[in-house]
Amino acid sequence: MRVKRGFVARRRRKKVLKRASGYRGSNSRCYITAVEKNDHALQYAYRDRKAKKREFRKLWTQRINAAARMNGTTYSRLIGALNQSEVVIDRKSLADLAVNDMAAFSAIVQKVLPQANA
Repeated sequence: MRVKRGFVARRRRKKVLKRASGYRGSNSRCYITAVEKNDHALQYAYRDRKAKKREFRKLWTQRINAAARMNGTTYSRLIGALNQSEVVIDRKSLADLAVNDMAAFSAIVQKVLPQANA
């Protein structure tokens, strides 16, 4: 008697093909290639979740540096002064202030820098 593969295998294949929808060419239609492309996509997603954090920290550093230079100092001096004066503000918030509220950023710089020089 011939044994037909039941709904379990079909469900597994349909799940893979559904996840692969939108891929180019046969990568979204052929099960074997779709499995490979799904595996690669999941690896890239895992890797890039980590890389995204690095990229954003670089962006924040660039924004803080640009705003700090407009206030007559550099990024490293500003961060050093913040640490020395024990002002606890993270780079994400500082970069947001630098972009959206330059007056508040300048106030922070003016408050922190004289204490660092003393």
